Order: sequence, then structure tokens, then C-alpha cells
Amino acid sequence: MANALREAWKAGRKTVNGWLSIPSGYVAELMAGVGFESVTVDLQHGLQDYASALACFQAMQSMGPLPMARIPWNEPGIVGKLLDAGAMGLICPMVNTAEEARAFVSACRYPPLGARSYGPIRAGLYGERSRYFETANEDVLCLPMIETAQAVDNLDAILDVPGVDGIYVGPTDLGISLGILPPIMERPDDALLPVYDRLIAACHARGKFIGLHATTGAYVRRMHAMGFDYATLGSDATNMVIGARAQLEAVRAG
Repeated sequence: MANALREAWKAGRKTVNGWLSIPSGYVAELMAGVGFESVTVDLQHGLQDYASALACFQAMQSMGPLPMARIPWNEPGIVGKLLDAGAMGLICPMVNTAEEARAFVSACRYPPLGARSYGPIRAGLYGERSRYFETANEDVLCLPMIETAQAVDNLDAILDVPGVDGIYVGPTDLGISLGILPPIMERPDDALLPVYDRLIAACHARGKFIGLHATTGAYVRRMHAMGFDYATLGSDATNMVIGARAQLEAVRAG
């Protein structure tokens, strides 16, 4: 199955990513039906594990969004398992050097481009199983997270690693690393915007893609206009709380 997200970005279309921190196939099904172009299962800070990620992939398959995951760390075992389970893109936290980016890419790609072991136990169901090996290296998105001052310093080297498709910005950790405190997902000031400008320019100069985590629709629109190709609109948990709080405040205000 061709990666529809990659094709959208190549065509200049902005996309919005959903985020699953709750380990529930039912929640995944609900989120997948909202209209996101992609939905990411979070195994780093979310409550997800491999079994719940698999259930989420199964629940969202018929709904349309591209299934993705954020791995808990840069470790080849979980990379292979999630790709075999059907993830079409992976986000890797705390990639700070070209060497770490190469390790991530190697775990995502079959030889000769990497060292991924062959066994697409479920991923092959997305298309013609006999062709999965031929297409996976091109279809799977490898997206290192840029979320430290060290990663910003090494940005060019990270982006120049063959197989890196783009980056994903973690605003809170990046702010902490740069001394911009307190950690806020959507900063009310412009302290991080010059850094974002640099990241966007470096990605687009190489034909690579860039996204970041956000919370509100208004901020996603702002980041799209700034040049980000994609952005995450909160998570299942944060959106549930935001929606419930807004309705409760409406009741009490009345």
C-alpha cells in the first residue's frame, strides 16, 4: 500500500495527525473516524504497549487514516514488531546525532538499506503480501524527533542520513533543553519560532517533511501557515478533557 501521507506532503497538502495515548481499540476506532489523515499510537508517554498498539491498528484500519506509532526509545526490537504489526510510519524520540538517526533508519529498512528482519505478520495484509518486501522501504516513514539543543546543532547531519524522511518536533522537551521554561506545548510567546524557522528551512531545502505536536486547532493552523507539513492535534486524552471541561464550564456559567 502506497503511503498516502507521503504523497500528500509531496503534493504540498497539509495534514493533521491524531494521537492515541489510551490503550483501547474502541477509542482508536472513534479517533480514526474523526477525519485525521494519520493517527499515531504513543508507546513513549502514552499508556500503550505492543498488544494495545496492535488492537489500535486493527480498529482504525477500515476508517482511513494512516496507522503510525511513536516508539518508546531508539531500539530495533520494538521498531520491527510495530512495523510487522502494520505501522506505516514511526516517530522516534530523542534522536540527537546522525549516528542515532542511522540506527533508527537501519531498524526500519530491509537490506540492503538497513537491518530489519523479514516477517510482516500483519503488515502484509495492507496490500499484496508477496510485494511487501519490495515496497516497505519506500512506504514506511522514518521520522526522528528533534527535541534537544544537541539535535538542533546536529540537524543538518541528521537530515542528511539516507532514509530519514523528515522530523517531528517535540516542543516541550525542546524548550526545556534550550532553557525556555516552563515547558508549554503551545507557547504564548515567540521564543521558539526562530528555531522552528530554522528547522523548516533545513527540511524543505532537502525535500524532507516536518511536523510537530500541538494541542488546539488554531495553533495547528498557525503552524501549517508557518511551513510545517503536518501537526498533531492534541491526543485522545487531552481532547476528552478539553471537551468535557468546556461543557462543564458552560453548565456552570449558566
